[in-house]
Amino acid sequence: MSIIQPKKLLSVPSGSLRIPGLPPIANAANQSILFSLVIPTYLEAGNINTIVSTLSSLLDESIPGDYELVVVDDNSPDGTWEVALSMMAEFPQLRVMRRENERGLSSAVIRGWQSARGRVLGVIDGDLQHPPHILLQLLNAIRTNDLAVASRHVEGGGVSSWSFIRRFLSRGAQMLGLIILPRVIGRVSDPMSGYFMVRRSCVEDIIFNPIGYKILLEVLGRGKVNKIAEIGYVFCERQDGESKVSWKHYLDYIRHLLRLRFSAEAIEQFSQRWGFPIGRFIRFGLVGLSGVFVDMTILYLLSDPNTLALPLTRSKIIAGEIAIFNNFLWNDAWTFADVAMQQKGLKQRLKRFFKFNLICLAGLIINVLVLNLVFNFVFANRYVANLIAIAVATVWNFWVNLKLSWRVTQVK
Repeated sequence: MSIIQPKKLLSVPSGSLRIPGLPPIANAANQSILFSLVIPTYLEAGNINTIVSTLSSLLDESIPGDYELVVVDDNSPDGTWEVALSMMAEFPQLRVMRRENERGLSSAVIRGWQSARGRVLGVIDGDLQHPPHILLQLLNAIRTNDLAVASRHVEGGGVSSWSFIRRFLSRGAQMLGLIILPRVIGRVSDPMSGYFMVRRSCVEDIIFNPIGYKILLEVLGRGKVNKIAEIGYVFCERQDGESKVSWKHYLDYIRHLLRLRFSAEAIEQFSQRWGFPIGRFIRFGLVGLSGVFVDMTILYLLSDPNTLALPLTRSKIIAGEIAIFNNFLWNDAWTFADVAMQQKGLKQRLKRFFKFNLICLAGLIINVLVLNLVFNFVFANRYVANLIAIAVATVWNFWVNLKLSWRVTQVK
């Protein structure tokens, strides 16, 4: 006879994905708690026992009795929800929800938050790739912030053994996000993190409309978030089960970005709250001026009819690459010196140059396109056209390097 008692399952909220405020305290059942942590699951029967027991042990020591763990399972064929439900007698802070008519990580998180009683709401993966001990640092950070995010791209963060392709896709997705939705994606170093916590007051009474599995995008794009803290963590490899990331998730990510990008409300919210790093931008701009001098000099020597008279596009590519090298040296030693000091050694410097060069090469392509457009259709003066092209590329280079370069992405 099964020991499972379905009546203990949480009811699945219906209707819009809106997180309600906490109700007035009428009895012990309605009493709020400090922290509600949602664990969205699908095919995690092999991991659920370990993650629940580990989290319970940590939270019992730090905030005993003032938390709950909410497992939201999408009716896993391996019976993940049944395994979780059977653990409730041993772990009294555990609650379980079984969704039979909905799918998707982001909506699972919000459904869990809708049923939660916490003044702080959090999410962690159920596959043990998010180290549970970081939770205590996030709890400490949320005391003085609206949002605390576990990041792979700040000091102490990294990935354990990702392939080059996976790193490239992750960085490419972030770069795409910076282009489509800079005021949202640019607020944190790891906008694709699925490990964070937020104050309930920042997300309550807002209708969310997520696509895919990047729930942090919704919180940043629609929530009332001001102060943000980031805590470094190392993304671990799976010990049990298989990864569920597919090409569909990348397509969903792009659709999600576009949906948020064309939300006038989100743009207005963050245009009012955005702080611009003016000091670093000035240093980057001064370095860029030295690059302009180098670029102009090399362009003259290569393309002028009185010198080598090489074709304009070829001359520009060579001049631009030399200017990129010049700019990297100055930016590494001055603009981003605080980050570079944490990544000492020739090997680390070469890695930074490789990343910087890739971003600036993309800027160089933009530069070449603008140069030819302006020269052929606006001003038939190669130097005026080049100045305009440099200005456009400088904006690109600063913004993307600010968010993607000089990051700690590997740890031993």
